[in-house]
This record gives sequence, C-alpha cells and structure tokens, in this order.
Amino acid sequence: IFPGQFLTKGEQNDFARRFGELEFRASPITNVGPDGTVRSTPEDDRIKSMRGNEGWHHDSTYMPVQASGAVVTAEIVPSAGGATGFADMRAAYDALDDDTKARLDGLTARHSLEYRQGRAGYLPTKNADGGYDMYGYHDGPAPVRPLTKVHPETARVNLLAGRHAHDVSGMDPDESETFLDALNDAACDPSRTFFHEWEVGDVVVWDNRRLAHCATPFDLTEPRRIWHARIAGDPATETALNYR
Repeated sequence: IFPGQFLTKGEQNDFARRFGELEFRASPITNVGPDGTVRSTPEDDRIKSMRGNEGWHHDSTYMPVQASGAVVTAEIVPSAGGATGFADMRAAYDALDDDTKARLDGLTARHSLEYRQGRAGYLPTKNADGGYDMYGYHDGPAPVRPLTKVHPETARVNLLAGRHAHDVSGMDPDESETFLDALNDAACDPSRTFFHEWEVGDVVVWDNRRLAHCATPFDLTEPRRIWHARIAGDPATETALNYR
C-alpha cells in the first residue's frame, strides 16, 4: 500500500508494467457514468458487476490465463464503506488439517464469471446475439484449475477457489456447491484477512496468485471511482489445465 501517490493513468500503467505485461490497462471500477451522473439502481449492469465483486475471488481465474497481480489507484472515494478485503490463501492452506489437504490433492474446479454472477443474481443484460458485452464473459470452455496450486516463485502451496469456482471434479453440483462454500468461508476467516480503507491518491499492489480479495458495500448514491490495471499471468504457470 502506497498512500498519497496520485498517479496519472499513464504512470499507473507504467508502474504496473514493472511487474509484467498487462492483461489490461487502468480501467475504472465505478458507479459514475461517462456523463458524470452517479448510477445506483440495482438493475444497472455496472452496479451488478460491482456487487458481484463483493464475493471473495482471484482475478481472471475465469480466463484461460489467470492474472498474476494488479495495481489499483483511488480517484474518488465515498464518505464511508467501499473497502477492499484481502485474504491470504497460503495461510489458509497451511491451516487445513491433514485429511482436508489430502482430500484437496488432485481436485479441480471450473471457473466462470457467468456462472457465479448468475448464482448471485448479478448477470448483465444480454446483447442482441444473446451474449454479454462485458469483460470476462467469453465463449470458450470454463477454465479448469486445481484447488491447490504451488506458487511459481515461493514454491509454497496456496488454495485456489473463490467465487468463480464451481463443478469440483468427482462431485455432483449440490455437493460441489456445499464443499466450495465451506472451503471459501474457512479460507477467508477474519484471522487471515485485511481490509484496506481507501483514501484518494492511494496505490495498492497485490499478488493475485496468493491473495483472494473482495469489494465491500458503500452508499451507491455517493460517487466512487478506482482504477484497476491488471498484470497478466505467465502462460507457463497460469494457464488453465484445459487450455494447455
């Protein structure tokens, strides 16, 4: 966390590139429309996307190559709320008992933004072709990822689940949902989480391979705009099993 930096978008992108190629350049996560109006209705697709982010997740596990990290800056913050939470998935794995670790070994799950947004009731409006125009709703098969992953730099094991995970290998849908909900709840125990209260000018950098994160609610009648530059993952280590 780097307070009081007040980076331009170009500076933010340049800083993010120090960690690797970009999956995408600084993009707004905001309830402020292009015309400057504050959008707060639950039916608004932008609001649906923001509300969906309140579930714990890793970025781009629903894409063929998972992101390695992010650089996020704050331009406009509300008077209260809107913190971003981070949860340590290495500590979460270390805290598991041996039987659970053994059960997780070899298990995989599919990851889908469409599936989880649908489960939460936050799917965007379909376009004329019956698809979605927002980022992450691709036509390819849902990426398959292991539920435990060795971090490519530290060689330590991390849990890899979050809200995008579903359809655990060898389980029926109901069993999979119950299993993943319990796993995610335990992994994101308050003892392993930190919530950053944003101030204008803040820059936050995180390792998406180790940390899960989530948004938190705020008064949607107040404006909020943060900018997210996503760092692309290394295809050698972050490509989904079924895309290799």
